[in-house]
Amino acid sequence: MSHIKTEIEPFAIEHATVATGDEDGRTLHDSTIVVDGLGRIRTVGPSSEVIVPPGYHKIDATGKVVSPGMINGHVHTFSKGKPLDPEGSTPEGQRKAAKLAHSPIGKAAMYANSRSNVMTLLNSGVTTIRTVGDVGYENATLRDRIEAGREVGPRILPSGPMLAIPDGHGAPLLALESTTPEEARRNAETNIDHGATALKIAATGGVTDSQVLGEAGAPQMTIEDMSAICETAHANDIIVAAHAQSREGVFRALKAGVDTIEHGCELDDELIDLFLNNPRSLRGYSALEPTLSAGLPMKFLSQEALHMTDIQMANSVDVVKGMVNGTQQAHRAGIKVGVGTDTAMPFVTQYGTWREMYLLVRFGGFTPAEAFHAGTQVTAEIIGVSDVTGSLEEGKYADLLVLDENPVDNLRTLEHPLLVVAAGHPVWHPHVERFADIDAELDEAYK
Repeated sequence: MSHIKTEIEPFAIEHATVATGDEDGRTLHDSTIVVDGLGRIRTVGPSSEVIVPPGYHKIDATGKVVSPGMINGHVHTFSKGKPLDPEGSTPEGQRKAAKLAHSPIGKAAMYANSRSNVMTLLNSGVTTIRTVGDVGYENATLRDRIEAGREVGPRILPSGPMLAIPDGHGAPLLALESTTPEEARRNAETNIDHGATALKIAATGGVTDSQVLGEAGAPQMTIEDMSAICETAHANDIIVAAHAQSREGVFRALKAGVDTIEHGCELDDELIDLFLNNPRSLRGYSALEPTLSAGLPMKFLSQEALHMTDIQMANSVDVVKGMVNGTQQAHRAGIKVGVGTDTAMPFVTQYGTWREMYLLVRFGGFTPAEAFHAGTQVTAEIIGVSDVTGSLEEGKYADLLVLDENPVDNLRTLEHPLLVVAAGHPVWHPHVERFADIDAELDEAYK
C-alpha cells in the first residue's frame, strides 16, 4: 500500500527506549531508529552499534520512549464526539441532513470538517485510520491528497457510505440503501469505484438512531445481501466490517463472510468457532472491534448528559452488556480483538483512541501490554496494513510516537505524545482541542 510519495528530510531518533508493541510488552533500551528520505525505517538497533548516515537530522531521545503509532480501526469523521442531537437522529432528521450534506456547499463543509477531525486523530498519535461510515467520499479525497504529498496526514482506509437497507442503521445520511443482493453489490461497487479501500455493512439496527424498542441489534440485512457485498469486496482484496449488535446479527454477518465485527455481542461456541475459522472471510478468520468507548458511556453516564431518548437508553442496556461480555469472551478464546473507538459518537472524541486500550484493561480482561499490542500490531493486521505499519521494523513506514513513558506502564502517556511521525513526516509539538467537560466525566466514570 503506497503512502506519501514526496521525499522528506531523513532523520534518526537516538538513545530511546523502544516500546515494541509486542504482546509481552518487550522493550529495547538505548536504541536508535533511522528513517530514510522515503519515510521508511532503515535501521532499528542499539545506539552503540547503529551508524547514522551523514546528513541525517539527529533527535536525542534520552529518557524518552518511542512506540508505534496508534491505529484506530473504527472512525467516523462527521462529528467531534459531542452529545447527540435527538432530532437529528430520526429518519426525517437524517434526510434533512443528507440533503444539505450532499449539496455543493455541504460537500465542501463536510470535507473541511472531516479534514479537521482527521488531523485531530493524527495530532493525538493515531497514524492509521479506517473509516467505517462516511457521508460521501470526502475521506477518499483526503487520502489521495496525503498520498500525493500535498499534505501530511495519517494513513487512511476510507469506506465511503455504509451499506444498509432503506432507513436502516445510518441511513440515509451515512449509507447507501439496497433491498436485493444485486443492489447491495452495485452499492459496494460504487464505493470501490469512488476510491473506498474498506467497506462497512449495517447488519443490525443501532442504538443512537433507534426509534422503537428492540431496534438496536435487530437484524436488518440478509445473509444473501451481505454475501454479495463480501464477494465484491474480497474480489478487490478489501476487508469488510459489519455493525452487528446481537447474536443473530453477528451470526449472519459471519456466515456472509464479514471480516470484522464492530461492537459485537455475547458469544457462544458456535460464534467463537466462526470467528476463528471463517471460510468465507478474506483471510479465513474474522476479528472483533468491540468499541467499548462508544458503548460504556451509555452505561456510566446520565441520560441528560448523553442527550439520548428513553428508547435509545433502553435499547442500549443489552447491547452494552453484550459488547463487554463479548470482549472478555473473545479475549479468552484467542479471537483477534482490535482497537476502534467509533469516533464521533456521543462522548467518543477524535483524540481519545488511547482510552479504548484503557477500557480493554479495565473491562475486557486485557493486560496493558496486550491492550497496546491490540492498538498497534493487532489492529494493523485486522485492517490489512501489517505489511507496512503497526510495528517498528526495518522496511516499514516510520509511523511512530515519542512519549514520556512506556505505554505498557501507563497507557495514559499516549494521551500526550511529544512527537508524532506519519510515514516519516514529523508533526512537531502535536496539539489537539480538548473538551474538558467530556474528559472529566469519562475520567470520573471509569476510575
